[in-house]
Parts: sequence; C-alpha cells; structure tokens
Amino acid sequence: MNPYRFCVAPMMDWTDRFDRYFLRLLSRHMRLYTEMLTANAVLHGDRVRLLGFDAAEHPVALQLGGSDPAALAEAAKIGAGFGYDEINLNVGCPSDRVQSGRFGACLMAEPELVARCVDAISKAVPHLPVTVKCRIGIDRQSPEEILPRFIATVRDAGCAVFIIHARMAWLEGLSPKQNRDVPPLDYSLAHRMKAEFPALTVVLNGGLHSLDDALPHLDCMDGVMLGRAAYHNPYLLADVDSRLFGDRVPPPSRVQVIERLLPWAEEQVGQGVPLHCITRHIIGLFQGQPGAKSWRRYLSENAHKSNAGIEIIRDALACVVDSDLARAAA
Repeated sequence: MNPYRFCVAPMMDWTDRFDRYFLRLLSRHMRLYTEMLTANAVLHGDRVRLLGFDAAEHPVALQLGGSDPAALAEAAKIGAGFGYDEINLNVGCPSDRVQSGRFGACLMAEPELVARCVDAISKAVPHLPVTVKCRIGIDRQSPEEILPRFIATVRDAGCAVFIIHARMAWLEGLSPKQNRDVPPLDYSLAHRMKAEFPALTVVLNGGLHSLDDALPHLDCMDGVMLGRAAYHNPYLLADVDSRLFGDRVPPPSRVQVIERLLPWAEEQVGQGVPLHCITRHIIGLFQGQPGAKSWRRYLSENAHKSNAGIEIIRDALACVVDSDLARAAA
C-alpha cells in the first residue's frame, strides 16, 4: 500500500496532537503531519509538549523548519526518539517570520543548502524517510527551470519523496494568507515532475477542496494532500479509506466519531487539558447537516469555561441529534 496516497497537510496552529487524534478517527490509512516546528524549538523548548503524540495517530510525520543542517539533524534525531514515522523539511512556508529565519519557501532559491540539510537529517535518522514539502518556485524564478533542478539536487542528497504545493510563493508583495490563494495553481507542472522523475514519490498539494477534486490527480501522481478543506469539513475524510485505499470497513457516522472521541477527551481533560483545545478542532464535523449551527454555537459558547468537561460535547451532540429527530418527524 502506498503510504503517501492521501495525506492531510501540516497546518500551523491547526494540526496539533488534539486535531490529529480526532482526524485519525475518520481514516485509518491517511498520513498525518504535525504543524511545522523549528529545529531550535525542538532543541531548546518543552519537547514533551511540542513532540508528544498518541500512538493512535500513526502514521504521523514530523515537519521541521530550519536551514542549519546540524540543528535539523539533531532535531530529527529527537523526533525519531518520540516515534515519528517520517521527517519532513518545510521548503514552502512563505511567512515573514520564516523568511527572517532563513527557512521555508525562501530555501527554494538555495537547493544546495536544502540538499545539505536533507543529507544531514538522513544520516541522523537512517531508518526514517526524509521528505521535502516545497512550492514550484518563488518570486521571479521560472518554475519550469528551477523546479526540476531543485528536485534533482535534493534527490541526489537522498530525498525520495516530494510534496509539491503547486503554486509560486511571492515573498515580496503578498501576505502568507494571500500566498495560499492568489498565485495561480499549476497542476500540469507538478504532473510533469512526476513524469520526469518516475522513481520518486511525488504528492500533489494546493487548491484541492474535496476527494472528487483529488482523485483525478492520482492517475499520474503518487499521492494527494488536502489542507484547509480537510480541516473545515473534516467528515470528508470518512470516505478516504474506502475510495482511495479500497477498505471495505464502513465509514463511521459523525455521531460514532464523537462517541469514540469522548473517552480520550475525558482522559485529556482529566490531565489538565482545557476542553477548548479539543473542541476547536471538531467544530466543522457537522458542516452541512441539520443542527450544525447549534453544534458550533454550543461548543463555541461553552467549551472555554473554566470548569468545562466533556458533558459540553455530549450536550452539543444532543443539539444535533434532536435536530435530526425533529427533521425526521416533520
């Protein structure tokens, strides 16, 4: 089974361990990614808080940001010790904060440095795949010229998996938010990279809003990666296993997902985790369903309370179930 056939993108402030546990309840086979963590944060921060995760999240990849090969190698080694299944290097984030630290999308201009980083990480964690998530180019670069060179250079350092966000990143003139939407998508270039480098695993990212959007690309790509669409409407992931992996196990209902989440959520709250750290990720579960507005409102208004326990989730679920029953009786 191709482990990269379907992935959920690393998203800052979103794909934390609470979100990943919830998403795993929707699909057994998709690949999950952490938020980007800088190498320095891993080296000098609270490692348990930053890197800890539940075994149920596997397969899960650690995404690192940085440009110092030695620091990245040490951070990767630490991540491997926590049990991650992959180390991914961020060469795609366009934020000002990332540029000032000389990592993220600005590294598209320095393929030799990226290659040194990949080589150092690979030697530090030889048992793990070391992968790269990149853009097709930055600013005034010509993607048709620089992307093949970038891939070839980094491949020769030992990277066999490239996740391509099929947009340019404009580091001058566009905000990070604008960089997610304004630069036009160039799926055909990503497709050509797979054709030009058939031995590599090439995954497509960017602008995919549903499984129907994603599936046609699997005719020529090894995998697809969804980001914001999967976060805002997470239940679309319930069909991943059957539609992309041929799994015959029926997908869980939305109610079943919450019922399976509750024991873990109770355990987390009992350990001092504020309830809203969990509920903020499940707000979109009932999107498009009767009672969805009541679900969102109840969680938003009550989960932040200092004494909030999992009864808040149960009560919110009752709003949805009652709405369904009322609709059925109408």
